[in-house]
Amino acid sequence: MSNRTAERLLRILYSVVLYLLTPVTVYHLIWRGFRYPEYFLRWSERYGSYATPSRPVDVWLHAVSVGEVNAAAPVVDALLKRHRGLRLLVTTITPTGSQRVQALWGERVLHVYSPYDLPGAVARFLAQFPPRLALIMETELWPSLLFGCHDRRVPVYILNARLSARSLRGYSVLRPLIARTLRTVRRVAAQSGDDAARFVQLGARPDQVRDVGNLKFDIPVPANVAEVVAGFRQRLTTGRPVWIAASTHEDEEAPVLAIHARLRKRWPDLLLLWAPRHPERFPRVAESARAAGWNVGTRRGEGWPSTGNDVFVLDTLGELMAFYACADVAFVGGSLQAIGGHNLLEPAAVGTPAVTGPHLYNFSEISRRLTEADALVIAPDAAGVGDAVEALLADDARRQAMADRGRALVEHGRGALARTLAMIAPHLPAPVA
Repeated sequence: MSNRTAERLLRILYSVVLYLLTPVTVYHLIWRGFRYPEYFLRWSERYGSYATPSRPVDVWLHAVSVGEVNAAAPVVDALLKRHRGLRLLVTTITPTGSQRVQALWGERVLHVYSPYDLPGAVARFLAQFPPRLALIMETELWPSLLFGCHDRRVPVYILNARLSARSLRGYSVLRPLIARTLRTVRRVAAQSGDDAARFVQLGARPDQVRDVGNLKFDIPVPANVAEVVAGFRQRLTTGRPVWIAASTHEDEEAPVLAIHARLRKRWPDLLLLWAPRHPERFPRVAESARAAGWNVGTRRGEGWPSTGNDVFVLDTLGELMAFYACADVAFVGGSLQAIGGHNLLEPAAVGTPAVTGPHLYNFSEISRRLTEADALVIAPDAAGVGDAVEALLADDARRQAMADRGRALVEHGRGALARTLAMIAPHLPAPVA
């Protein structure tokens, strides 16, 4: 059997399985919709039918959700600045990703949901928005989508590409198909040498893969950080200690409350800033904190914490970095359960020492570098997180040293953006002088 025939059979088998699973996608949207009503909207886009008029685009960039949109922000900002009039489409999968796109760029970019990886839906999407260049963030290896671009001669680059050892094992069943899919890509711009090696193991050719560094190091510090910190501190008693629990997931909520109760015994006026990862958890987190006996304020409700608040819930999107800068110590969630961690560079970039749990496979390289620089504490469990936060709150000098080292590491790590832009430059219009 020839390679082309084998590839065609794999694609057919994959497509048949996905069409058989279509009812599952509907169930998923309904189930998610009960928890987050935005999932009940714009279903047609997920199957490749769009109300937006058909139009070709210069660049199509796909980012799954908030984290990937934030990682893509330096690229999108640079493209919009250098190429005036650039027709840029940004797709996401989640409503929170959609909201983040709108908050960052508004009408400057076109935004729709990316379709499910059904051949018909993909064909309709690519016909509706034929791109000159496709940029896929991190690890979105959807065969129908990538083969569809290849069949239409659209160059594809996977940017900020990461592949953990766990994800590599997870692809084992589909490896023959994924390997062929990867070879349709023009370049895999990997976050690290380890990620690059794993993409080669998965089936990419060595000449396709390049270690360009992590775009997350090029994350811009929001211009309003100083303003937010000043507004925040103006409303607090001078010297009141503050810690933040950020990007927490459901199973991390009880430990956060327990840690706060423990720390308040030592610092009775300690304030907890709490930023759940998913918007559907915002009200539940506030309710659970009230049920625990705490006086709770929210960003949407009160705007700023008051002297009487014990817990202040950040129930908005796009403000996390500014509120990291308001805290003395940060706990970065998604790390006490097998989520894989969240962006550890955000607190480092604004000078807030961070503590995290042990599950960091999505940020293994970043966590290693921060730990080696003594700019991060990795705790083995929830009790260890409490110990680490307590030790840092009690040690001003150590907090300052960690903050300085974290900021320095972020500054030293910048450069992936310039390398990425140089890589894709041949496919872009001439920059505007």
